[in-house]
Amino acid sequence: MSVMTTVTGETVRLDGELDGLADHLAGRLIREGESDYDQVRTLWNGMTRRRPAAIVRCATTDDVSAVVRFAAERDLLLAVRGGGHNVAGTAGVDGGIVVDLSDMNAVEVDPAVRRARADGGATFADLDAATQEHGLATPGGVVSQTGIGGLTLSGGIGWLRRKHGLTCDNLVAATLVAADGTVRRVDEQSDPDLLWGLRGGGGNFGVVTEFTYQLHAVGPEVFAAIVVHDAERAEEVLRAYRDWTADLPDEVSSIVECGSVPAGEDFPREHWGEPCVILAACAATDPASAEALVQPLRDLDDPIADLSGPVPYVELQQLFDADYPDGRRYYWRSLHLPGLSDEVIGRTIEWLHSRPSPLTTLDLWHHGGAMSRVAPDATAYGDRSAPFLLGIEANWTDPADDDTNVAWTRACVGAFERLSTGREYLNFPGFLEDGEQTLRAAHGEANYARLRELKRRLDPDNLFRLHQNIMPDRD
Repeated sequence: MSVMTTVTGETVRLDGELDGLADHLAGRLIREGESDYDQVRTLWNGMTRRRPAAIVRCATTDDVSAVVRFAAERDLLLAVRGGGHNVAGTAGVDGGIVVDLSDMNAVEVDPAVRRARADGGATFADLDAATQEHGLATPGGVVSQTGIGGLTLSGGIGWLRRKHGLTCDNLVAATLVAADGTVRRVDEQSDPDLLWGLRGGGGNFGVVTEFTYQLHAVGPEVFAAIVVHDAERAEEVLRAYRDWTADLPDEVSSIVECGSVPAGEDFPREHWGEPCVILAACAATDPASAEALVQPLRDLDDPIADLSGPVPYVELQQLFDADYPDGRRYYWRSLHLPGLSDEVIGRTIEWLHSRPSPLTTLDLWHHGGAMSRVAPDATAYGDRSAPFLLGIEANWTDPADDDTNVAWTRACVGAFERLSTGREYLNFPGFLEDGEQTLRAAHGEANYARLRELKRRLDPDNLFRLHQNIMPDRD
């Protein structure tokens, strides 16, 4: 089949050139018309369907370098896929080339120095499985199927955030293929400025084919509190949660999920699908004290269900996996909150009841602790002072409901903007529609200026632009 792609108005025929690229790869180049093309191009978010001219399932860093050079020399659009869970669908592209790292997912652990080296296509399931063999972990997200690459490069909030910081805070080294195809080893000694940029600056500077993380003693079991309440008691529950978080040790990280009671054997059938408030917390400390730290969440009267108890850390990391299957439709936004005021609580309850989809949730993430003690200019991630993050996760199944759910989410963001700091979390990016304004608010003006300078050094022609794009500083 003839392969063609359109770039800046010109149609470029790539057939023979792609043949030449394929001949020099250890991995595999897949084009439209091949039997598994549709399977390989499919992204996690069902709203983001892309038709690339070619997908390269890279096997080595040299493969990545070859594809980057190929795209740069022809001014082709280039997407990078790690785990493929980016909500905005930036792991795909129409008409361009996809660097697919899925087959590069090996993890090596050095327990003596508490470090793990993971290939760029690994997921947190891969990383957790390897590190937990030694009773170690690095902070990840809360869905194990998430790729390490995207989550790390834009922050990474999960069950260990208050005790051990963000995922990006624990990135100590990386191997990066820059826009000119050169391979760079990045650490505090070789390129501290670039390492700073990789800690929260997004995928702006190249393809990271290896991540090296600092590890911490975690598990093999942690204590998880999971308590479900009827939404009729939401105001009481959220106020109690606010009071409980006011004076917590770093060992406890928690989330409140305002959504619907799951249809499962752990929950009374008569409550399935009803609006509810789920309190979820992880106490990553010794079992003797962990249960007591989360007991106040369990002392609230008349829960629908209390599923609390000791759990292997790897199972806690998989707790929400079933809620985010491949192919479902997702549109997520977020806002940082200076507190859980009565007005914030009231609006959260109001928007809980107005959801067009029962799969949608409003999530309140308690921050603070170790992640908040990192100075705003210490990493590209920026300011960490807000004590809460509101995640607005619109999830649904029918394409006919796309407009309704996207409009509801945007309206919800608008309803909370006045009550927020104005800053969003870049791993919940919507469809990147707010562009530079969102990036400036997220990173802060000084960090944003520094990121633009770094972009000019690493990618002056803006090859890596299909994401939360930071334009090179051309001043």
